[in-house]
Amino acid sequence: MRSRRLGDLTSPEIGSALRANAILCVPLGSMEQHGPHLPLDTDAVIAEALTSLIVTRWGDAYDLWQLPTHALGLSREHDWAAGTLSLSVQAMTTLLRELGREVARALPAKNIAFINGHGGNRGILDAVMGEFRGDFGLNVCALHLGAMMSPVPDAGLPEIHGGKDETSVMLALAPELVRRERIGKLKGKPSAKAVRALVLDPAVSWPWSSGDPRIADRGVMGDAGAASAQHGKAIIERVVEAAGGVFKQLRDNQKR
Repeated sequence: MRSRRLGDLTSPEIGSALRANAILCVPLGSMEQHGPHLPLDTDAVIAEALTSLIVTRWGDAYDLWQLPTHALGLSREHDWAAGTLSLSVQAMTTLLRELGREVARALPAKNIAFINGHGGNRGILDAVMGEFRGDFGLNVCALHLGAMMSPVPDAGLPEIHGGKDETSVMLALAPELVRRERIGKLKGKPSAKAVRALVLDPAVSWPWSSGDPRIADRGVMGDAGAASAQHGKAIIERVVEAAGGVFKQLRDNQKR
């Protein structure tokens, strides 16, 4: 089977391998604290691995191509913790726009799907994607893995960061990176009411921080103690299958 990683092609192969309706899948991550038990690059690990699985599952059906992972994002909500590296809004905007400009210049493919592993990147993507068609002639969408992995429940503590769902996915994808012995030391119980008010309220936005004990226990917003590899595998399968409908809609949008 041929590789569907764009970087594996040679320059002369671009013209014959890529068509205008090909979809370029761009994994986006972050470098930020994920509690005492998950690595700093958790979002990048998940984004790259799920992009690979999505491309394997849907690559032939929708002519998907995987681009290199962008491992830094907007992470100021975690900058209280050692190791967190965040781009500025200006730098992230420039990065995304330069990518769009270069794709339009150098490749025949006119579709981009950002596979976004970090919730903090969503706002900037929503803003910049609106410029891709008008400025670069590109058709674009973003799959937000956090929201796909952890739909907000009607009641109880939402899974936001480093909790049951994200830890479970890491146990399924990269168990060697999870410090399982540290999960049991997470004893705090973030307030579901505070999480909904400060992070998830659709009517009001706040510059929240995962260092706030009202909404997180040592940076974790969720119940990591309930994580399991089996739960992670179920989440991965659900996300990979759901991606097919997104690519169909993206192709339909290109026709308009």
